[in-house]
Amino acid sequence: MCQRNRAQAQAIAEKYGVAGVYERWEDLLEKARPDIVVIATPPHLHKPIALAAFAQGAHVLCEKPVALTAADAREMIDAAESAQRSAMTNFNWRSPAAFQRFHAMVEEGFLGRLLHVQVRYMFGRFADPTTVSTWRMDKTQAGQGAMGDAGVHAIDFVQWNFGPIVRVAAQTSILPSRTMADGTTPADAEDICQFIAELASGAQVSFAVSRVARGANEQTMEAYGTSGALRYGLPRDVPRWWRGQLHATTGPNGAFAPVAVKAAVPRTAGEGELPDVIGRTTIAPLVKRFLEGIRKKVSPSPSLEEGWRAQLVLDAIVRSAATRTWQDV
Repeated sequence: MCQRNRAQAQAIAEKYGVAGVYERWEDLLEKARPDIVVIATPPHLHKPIALAAFAQGAHVLCEKPVALTAADAREMIDAAESAQRSAMTNFNWRSPAAFQRFHAMVEEGFLGRLLHVQVRYMFGRFADPTTVSTWRMDKTQAGQGAMGDAGVHAIDFVQWNFGPIVRVAAQTSILPSRTMADGTTPADAEDICQFIAELASGAQVSFAVSRVARGANEQTMEAYGTSGALRYGLPRDVPRWWRGQLHATTGPNGAFAPVAVKAAVPRTAGEGELPDVIGRTTIAPLVKRFLEGIRKKVSPSPSLEEGWRAQLVLDAIVRSAATRTWQDV
């Protein structure tokens, strides 16, 4: 376990029975020589840690966004391929049972030809202007703000289900008076981003992403096609929220009906503190695939390359918001 605040690292290590504790990631790699490295640092450290891990033969599971830029992410992929190591992106919000069913129904052709999609990823963690700022408000460390926190998941939702995004038009804003972690420098990482996109198929997509939405804590995606429509949601104020909810319809004016989904994890996975619940219900299924991929010498989905493809879209959003123009991905 490595964390620059050793006291925090020690507390986590003791809670979960982890033997080694380090303050510097360089020391962890040199002294522990791990077979697998999980990178959950601010994004500006993802590339140097990943390159060093691959160089010494470790497999890597990397948090999203995988890097500061798509060019950095590409270097990470090349290093993984050269070292013949497995590498994945932690797009853990694919895991809820209802979203897995959503994906299966799309693959089965339930929608027909896709026409348009709406995605919302909203939460209020930083809605209070007096909330202490973190590295997430600093582009040099975070790369993006709300889009790195949450929007990259929304991008993955769409590309995993419906194929590549090819053009975007975006606008962003920052909560007034927001500062960086020093308390004085104005923040430069966005709190809100709304953008529209075009898929390679020609379908249209609209996104709304915010980390300052008071009272909100939701992920929703609606998809409308020539044969049917699907509505997915992950509300947090219902029992077993981590399973998600799915509704579907095939009628032009018919009501949406609930779609039954099979539980992907045991009921007991939803017990305990929120970080543990999220770990057991959304990250554990991904880690299971990762370990299977290591044994088979492949990089399962969501691969590091899929993280790079999402990063390409993030880069285009940055350009679009800065120039107020459509940008190709």
